[in-house]
Amino acid sequence: MESPAPETTVNTMAVRRSWVDSMKRCSLSGISIPKEELKKRITMPEYLRVAMRYSISSKDIVACDGEKSPVGEVECPVVVFINSKSGGRHGPDLMARLQDLMGQEQVFDLQDVRPHEFVEYGLGCLEKFAANGDNRAKETREKLRIVVAGGDGTVGWVLGCLGELHKEGRNPVPPTAIIPLGTGNDLSRSFGWGGSFPFSWRAAIKNTLDKATRAPTSYLDSWKLLISMPSGENLDTPHSLKQTEEVIFDQDVEIKGKLAEKVSCYQGVFYNYFSIGMDAQVAYGFHHLRNEKPYLAQGPISNKIIYSGYSCKQGWFFTPCMADPGLRGLKNILRLHVKRQNSSEWELVPIPSSVRSIVALNLHSYASGRNPWGKLKPDYMEKKGFVEAHADDGLLEVFGFKHGWHASFVMVELISAKHIAQAAAIRFELRGGAWKKAFMQMDGEPWKQPLKNEFSTFVDIERVPFRSVMINGG
Repeated sequence: MESPAPETTVNTMAVRRSWVDSMKRCSLSGISIPKEELKKRITMPEYLRVAMRYSISSKDIVACDGEKSPVGEVECPVVVFINSKSGGRHGPDLMARLQDLMGQEQVFDLQDVRPHEFVEYGLGCLEKFAANGDNRAKETREKLRIVVAGGDGTVGWVLGCLGELHKEGRNPVPPTAIIPLGTGNDLSRSFGWGGSFPFSWRAAIKNTLDKATRAPTSYLDSWKLLISMPSGENLDTPHSLKQTEEVIFDQDVEIKGKLAEKVSCYQGVFYNYFSIGMDAQVAYGFHHLRNEKPYLAQGPISNKIIYSGYSCKQGWFFTPCMADPGLRGLKNILRLHVKRQNSSEWELVPIPSSVRSIVALNLHSYASGRNPWGKLKPDYMEKKGFVEAHADDGLLEVFGFKHGWHASFVMVELISAKHIAQAAAIRFELRGGAWKKAFMQMDGEPWKQPLKNEFSTFVDIERVPFRSVMINGG
């Protein structure tokens, strides 16, 4: 009889090799994903991605007869939008890495291709192929997932353009995952994608893409912001705010100032927060410095140091509040009306005289992961008429900061922010007087808002009827 020893030895060696191979595939981010396996799963059929890219570059939707298309299964195709200016020095390297993992046609630099162009022409191309009988194109369109590599402003920009699909009845809307490249990354934190660009990013990117194909989804409220201002002033707006036609003004709200006969209207959508006041002024200064001297903004740490410097320089911490009208409380220029939950009536809400910054917050994450609204006790919520806050509850949490020190203590949870209201809709009325301008921002994108002495400027906020679909990273 032959001895079984050789077979046992072979089996033991195979187990050891398997164990060693598994250990080699481990990284700081967990079990690594085989590159070719991932690439096969997330890459579109070549003829579709080439046609999609050509449609975008030519601004013309092209497609061939679906009966001639190759046969094969489409697993979970992914398209990535990357803001190559974000992430400091890593931007170009990250883009090259992504192109290597899925092909360059599926990676879009937002400096070259705008998200609305992808929605109109890229997805339009897939939809035209599908309409011509191409089942692979139909499957690709239905299974497509989006990854956005950038900060909160970039993510909001992409989500806003994807939201146009709802309006046009072009379902399904692809769900979105995030690679955090910004300074605060509050949207990324809220949906489990982390608060910073990972140190071991080459391995982490593969795991992020793999997770984006498998993870479950949830919903996110989005909020439409409409500015109605006297005509004659040019507004230098961020990407997410566009000029629109004059809209019908809601006359159910009491107006203290005068309404101009001719107005200019600007409209946008935000997902995390809108703010007015000193915090937006600091963000505005930082934003312009980064654009003028990009070599100073080489990553989140240097960004936060520069940001802190601007906070001190522009009066958020040290300048006496009476030195400049623009440093005084917002009560001097602002009136606030809200609609409460399940109410159609506008209510005037008093603004504390000490408040120099007002924030309307949708998420639990603000200013790099802080929750200034806080975890409120049930008896306090009952007394104030508040409910527990969620990202898809149809409500904004409105609170105020008195100055930089107050905001700092709030962020480390030593004290609470000034709770003002929970609102299903908001109207801010701003009047000039001694103020010639105010600063505003939404989702990290700031602008300078001119004010008139004789006429009011209005900022209206209401929930968008549909919700964005997000991929949960953890």
